Amino acid sequence: MKPIFIIISVFFISLNSTAQQVLKGIIAGKEKHDEHVHTEPLMGVNVYWLGTQQGTTTDKNGRFKIKKPEKIITHKLVISYIGFKNDTVEIAHDQKEVSVFLEESKELKEVTVSESLEGNYISKLKPHKTEVISSEGLTRMACCNLSESFESTATVDVGYTDAVSGAKQIQMLGLAGVYSQLLTENLPQIRGLSSPFGLSYIPGSWMESIQISKGTSAVINGYESVTGQINVEFKKPQKADPLFVNLFANHEGRAEANIISAKEINEKWATMLLTHASINTMHTDHNSDGFIDIPKTKQLNVSNRWSYDRHGEAESKIGFSYLHEERNGGQLSFDKDKDYLTQNSYGIGIISDNFQVYSKNGFLLKRPETSIGIQSAINYHEQKSFFGLRRYNGSQAGAYMNVIYETILNNTNHKLSSGVSTVYDDYKERFMPGTGNDTLLKHEEIVPGAFSQYTYSIPEKLKLTFGFRADYNSYHGIFLTPRIHAKWDAGREFVIRGSAGRGYRSPLVFAENTAALASSKEIIFVEKLKAEEAWNYGINFTKEYDLDEKRKITAGLDFYRTDFVNQTIVDIEQQPGKLMFYNLNGKSYSNSLQADFTINPVQHMDVSLAFRMNDVKTTINNKLIDKPYVSRYKGVIAVSYATRLDKWKFDLTAQFNGSTRLPDVQMDSTIFMSNERSPQYVIIHAQVTKKFKYFEVYSGVENLLDFRQHHAIIAANDPFGDYFDTSRIWGPLDGRMFYVGLRFSLEKKEKKEKKQEEKHEHDYDEH
Repeated sequence: MKPIFIIISVFFISLNSTAQQVLKGIIAGKEKHDEHVHTEPLMGVNVYWLGTQQGTTTDKNGRFKIKKPEKIITHKLVISYIGFKNDTVEIAHDQKEVSVFLEESKELKEVTVSESLEGNYISKLKPHKTEVISSEGLTRMACCNLSESFESTATVDVGYTDAVSGAKQIQMLGLAGVYSQLLTENLPQIRGLSSPFGLSYIPGSWMESIQISKGTSAVINGYESVTGQINVEFKKPQKADPLFVNLFANHEGRAEANIISAKEINEKWATMLLTHASINTMHTDHNSDGFIDIPKTKQLNVSNRWSYDRHGEAESKIGFSYLHEERNGGQLSFDKDKDYLTQNSYGIGIISDNFQVYSKNGFLLKRPETSIGIQSAINYHEQKSFFGLRRYNGSQAGAYMNVIYETILNNTNHKLSSGVSTVYDDYKERFMPGTGNDTLLKHEEIVPGAFSQYTYSIPEKLKLTFGFRADYNSYHGIFLTPRIHAKWDAGREFVIRGSAGRGYRSPLVFAENTAALASSKEIIFVEKLKAEEAWNYGINFTKEYDLDEKRKITAGLDFYRTDFVNQTIVDIEQQPGKLMFYNLNGKSYSNSLQADFTINPVQHMDVSLAFRMNDVKTTINNKLIDKPYVSRYKGVIAVSYATRLDKWKFDLTAQFNGSTRLPDVQMDSTIFMSNERSPQYVIIHAQVTKKFKYFEVYSGVENLLDFRQHHAIIAANDPFGDYFDTSRIWGPLDGRMFYVGLRFSLEKKEKKEKKQEEKHEHDYDEH
């Protein structure tokens, strides 16, 4: 029995000794309010043993556990937390628990820290190349809406689709904007029936930043991204000033007002109301063809956003938005009361209403680095329009939900994101050509899907992301979407990125081809259109050089190729007077090479240079030819200079646009024939901003050289004849335009004396 007793005694002594090696504790902060002292547990407090690297942090309840260092009789525990005085506590050798109350630190004299915020920069953290247009960049031009926010980048082209409606579309990698995924804070918004005019639905003053990614995006965001992704981040209720006002007017009758009001209700809740109103009333006809160059418009846009944040546990964002817009154009002589649906005069009218409700919720789970995110949105869009004798009415009811579970595998070097999603769209369209039978289209899509994405990381060295998703489209069948992204930090400030993947999309003929309505061409569906499918591959290099502590040079080079498995071909060249839609029969591809270069030659000055070349070919009428309306090259120079404390700002942007192939349209009369290629041209924008104590004023000019496309409308003198066409657009329609504006901000109380600008990365992959 004696040996057994000794063994048991040694066991309990050892167990007791081991238990004494762990110290438990709670840390709270003392705060004085109106002569009363309150205590509250502090989360994230740094706790470590003096003279060692052994430490931990407190949980949401202010509690912590930490092992005691060996062979030390007297232990000193150091506690530090921002906003409170640091403390050092002696812990006895046999002490098991401790409670520490930190006192608020004394207020120091405020220090102003300022840094120039770049207008455009490349994110260093993303596995796929992401160009960020910051809040500073959005104020360097008029930037009244999203369509006018890409003037200083060569990555995105923006142009008119026709000469009468004012509809704009973007191009990325030489392909139409419908192949790029457009998101607002990770939620799909500009798609379907809203795509022709959706770029004008997002006011510039509402935006905090824009992130532009080339190539296929993460599978978490769906299967639609082929050439890239554009994500818009709005201003946040918690960070925004209580009141912001932006007023704008130009000399051609366009006026806008944006008012944003934000309020923090308490530590957890905040809300924001965003309003936008714009009007354009003048009739301008610079090219003397009898048609209004830019249609008259009226727009009212309202959004209410709510944010809830229970730090370390849950976060929620909910909101709604409503938009009403009216567009009217056509011939100067058109009077809707007298000429509607007659051949007296040609006119157009478009009324759009858009409503959206959304919700984004995130929950942190007990398991480390584990969370669940739920995104959902419901939207309804309705459009009623007429183009001369033609009418088009459409509606889209949609719903979206995305559930994402994210965790780590073993450690933070291995991350897994998995989830399910559902997309629902109900389209109802009616096209009334004026002569002949109406076309009724009812198109319903229900797309449930599942996805998984694995990320392997070696910190500051390598990041690999493998993603796969499977979706079932009730109209087109199964979509299988593999994607891969890689980022390699090859050297000091030298990053190499690569990506490859597949994307799909459902074509919408009328909604995505507004220009087809504003012509006399007969619309013909040669066959049933299939889902569009393409592969995209890309690689890019980014290198940064430091000139000194405040100046640097950044150089970038990238190449992307897109190969279509199937594509909807819009053919206006096969038969005169006919617009034909059919599936791809042959090859269709895009090659895009781009070089970027930014430098700070002197303090407070930024210079950006970019040059891009496109090679885009499509099989049209069994011939592999250059895709029409795609410029061969584009160059951009952007220069920005600010005086000390940003009292004055000067911005200049120049674009060099290469020629595009024009469609080979056969006419019976040489009067309407035009060149095979468009000319090259240069566009220059300039702006000056003066900052005062409580507000700033800005003034500028767009298209300084007054370059515009002449004869944009074919057969403008006979709009109801066989040759009338408004879609032959390759350049700007509006000429030199002068504008003035004012920005006023009522700053938050804590920002009145202290202002700090910081450049930060927006991780729009988080949920």
